[in-house]
Amino acid sequence: MDHAELTTEQVLKRDIPWEQYMTTKLITGTCLQLLRRYDKRSETYRSQLLDDDGPAYVQVFVGILRDIFKEETVEYVLALIDELLTANPKRARLFHDTSLVDKDVYESFLRLLWKGNWFIQEKSCKILGLIVSARTKPQGTVANGEASNSKSKITSIDDVLKGLVEWLCAQLKKPSHPSRGIPTAISCLATLLKEPVVRSSFVQADGVKLLVPLISPASTQQSMQLLYETCLCVWLLSYYEPAIEYLATSRTLPRLIEVIRSSTKEKVVRVVVLTLRNLLSKGTFGAQMVDLGLPQIVQSLKAQAWSDEDLLEGLNQLEEGLKDNIKKLSSFDKYKQEVLLRHLDWSPMHKDAIFWRENITNFEENDFQILRVLITILDTSSDPRALAVACFDISQFVQHHPAGRIIVTDLKAKERVMKLMNHESAEVTKNALLCIQRLFLGAKYASFLQA
Repeated sequence: MDHAELTTEQVLKRDIPWEQYMTTKLITGTCLQLLRRYDKRSETYRSQLLDDDGPAYVQVFVGILRDIFKEETVEYVLALIDELLTANPKRARLFHDTSLVDKDVYESFLRLLWKGNWFIQEKSCKILGLIVSARTKPQGTVANGEASNSKSKITSIDDVLKGLVEWLCAQLKKPSHPSRGIPTAISCLATLLKEPVVRSSFVQADGVKLLVPLISPASTQQSMQLLYETCLCVWLLSYYEPAIEYLATSRTLPRLIEVIRSSTKEKVVRVVVLTLRNLLSKGTFGAQMVDLGLPQIVQSLKAQAWSDEDLLEGLNQLEEGLKDNIKKLSSFDKYKQEVLLRHLDWSPMHKDAIFWRENITNFEENDFQILRVLITILDTSSDPRALAVACFDISQFVQHHPAGRIIVTDLKAKERVMKLMNHESAEVTKNALLCIQRLFLGAKYASFLQA
């Protein structure tokens, strides 16, 4: 059978010759007794054995992985450990029992990450992640890894975490399994990046750039979980300054914004919003967010019915932070935000001739994006003030841009403005008329038409 497709259930159907291992002195008589008592028993019975004498069984399993290298047996013991941890993840604490303080519980799993087939690698990664996360953070002395009275060097927790990070980065670069390698690595990272040593090792290993391609809108349930856990990794890294420098020089921000623009999954939106909130005050992130249209997206998200309080609070904080960033922008950037947010009003810059002269070439950015939005407002807005200001601004563009009349005509603005000539609001009709006059007469006569 293909080892990449092996399941725990299939492996546990095997009969392992434990007596033979005792005959060849690979296991002790006590180990054999414990194995006979545990192996092939009901889940309820095994659960009771673990409650009564869990550390002893852990010691047996770890000992077998240390001393026996036959693949079928290694797979079997990993499946037994995976099964007991899946049934109750809190059992990972058994590996940190004081009776095991001089045992190297990590070494075998760390070695098997690199030596085994995919089944062995995947189980070793999952088990290691659970065991590491279950340890109590030491005060003074260190359990399972740095016992001062041990005769031989025991794998330290830092060695374990660094070794795990190395394997996880290797999986992200070149997965051992075509469909499960990357999700397994990301899932483990999403748990481990809470550890300062892991954050540091991951950044040093240039791991941040390996996450960026995985930040993209998801369609299937499987890809949605991968996206969520990837964004969770980025959120954890957003608390770590050296990682923020990497995030700033990659395509992370536009990708995160694209994800919340298109995602409807609440947990994905929440983790991205909280990440953006963390990054908002760092470096040039705030200005980039404004430039990428995040204020409009936040406004749209706030209009939706979310139930998660962290998400709602995050959106409010993000909105306030973005407003502060907009206040610091240049006059054209402020104007741009006003247009993109469709919040047009008679702020001073609209009627400021110097503003139009100095910024007219900025309207050419992104294939006349701002002009196109102004024209769209004529079609979509029901606010008379916004319609009037949009007409006025289009007339200003015609007056100040050398090819303004031609560009506006090509973008089919004339027809839209003419429809507004009969609008019920006098403010709208006045500015629609001004715009039409400028379009028909050209900039040459514009000075006579200044409203």
